[in-house]
Amino acid sequence: MTALIVDGERLVRRLKELGSLGVDKDGRLTRLAATDADKLGRDLFVRWAKEAGLVVFIDRIGNIFAVYETSENAGAAPVMMGSHIDTVIDAGIFDGCYGVLAGLGVIEAVKSAGIHLPRPLVAAAFANEEGVRFTPDMMGSLVYVGGMDVEEALQAVSIDGKLLGRELERIGYAGKLNPGFLTPEAYVELHIEQGPILESLGMQIGVVENLQGISWQRITIDGVANHAGTTPMDLRRDAGYAAAKVMNFVHDLALNHRTEMVGTVGSIHFEPNAINVIPSRATLTVDLRSPREERLLVAETALADEIISISNALGVTVRSETLARTQPVEFCDEIVDRIERAAELRGFKCVRMTSGAGHDAQMMARLCPTAMIFVPSARGISHNPDEYTPDGDLINGAQVLLEVVTDLASEH
Repeated sequence: MTALIVDGERLVRRLKELGSLGVDKDGRLTRLAATDADKLGRDLFVRWAKEAGLVVFIDRIGNIFAVYETSENAGAAPVMMGSHIDTVIDAGIFDGCYGVLAGLGVIEAVKSAGIHLPRPLVAAAFANEEGVRFTPDMMGSLVYVGGMDVEEALQAVSIDGKLLGRELERIGYAGKLNPGFLTPEAYVELHIEQGPILESLGMQIGVVENLQGISWQRITIDGVANHAGTTPMDLRRDAGYAAAKVMNFVHDLALNHRTEMVGTVGSIHFEPNAINVIPSRATLTVDLRSPREERLLVAETALADEIISISNALGVTVRSETLARTQPVEFCDEIVDRIERAAELRGFKCVRMTSGAGHDAQMMARLCPTAMIFVPSARGISHNPDEYTPDGDLINGAQVLLEVVTDLASEH
């Protein structure tokens, strides 16, 4: 199979063309799920898949599957590749899209070479992976593997007050097939790293062994608004100060676990949010991540205890709400080994690593043997228009994907 070559020039060209769709009036790439901009990206992927002679299926949650099946392998469980093409606000052009288009490129390479594999190949574009317009994130793959009821997901309300089901109908991507209609033999996702590790180590390929567990919480602190100039410091019930205590605790908690945990307070809002008023309410989000479930549980308990301590000490009321919770995922050892061998046979420098971000592979691992391949991200930047991976690294990753997937699909 090493004689097969992905058309790297076409892959890069397609990434740029897809990246030009959904640019808003301020010049930002913003292709949120089930918007008109998302429809443009979906239409382009479907057109490319059909031009390649693939059969396209769409399920009820809006996931798109481009399938290459022959008379010899019809009915066999396929090997699936994929990711997503929805974006965050003011995005780069590689996140998610690279995995979808590289999957399409792999199928085209196999098809054009006239090679007949015992298993079909599928390139998937999962819906609403980013979770910016509708929550939760990774919704399309979550529903696909049975982790969320499709009817519940279709009733999700967007940040602009629209129902997901109706929005999918409006843009023409409310499919008829029930999610999970196709069970893969294996799933392999190619992605930019979105972090600085590969670049800092001088590595070309990341062999992803596992994904971190994620704990998202919203914490609401209620104090008492009062005059900033006339209220003595020891008589205040300051929700803003309590929020600062939580922020400091989260930072130190993660720091104390060193490489096994990260913690972030990503958003915060004060009420009444005035320079001369003691905040009566603070609302903040906490993002805790670890590749070890036991570490995550310990951290969640420690945060809960600290919230009680802060509440008692400062005379404020604190409550927390779980927004999302996923356990760490261990990928299939056999596929991980294949990725490492394929990279080494190509002469690429590679390293085994953990993914700090969530991906559709995290959900697909519930359904079938799964693993991921990373390529470097310049300066570790992602979710940003400065997101960049050199063409050579993009092509290297696609070639490793091709070799791993054809190897998996060659087995009965």
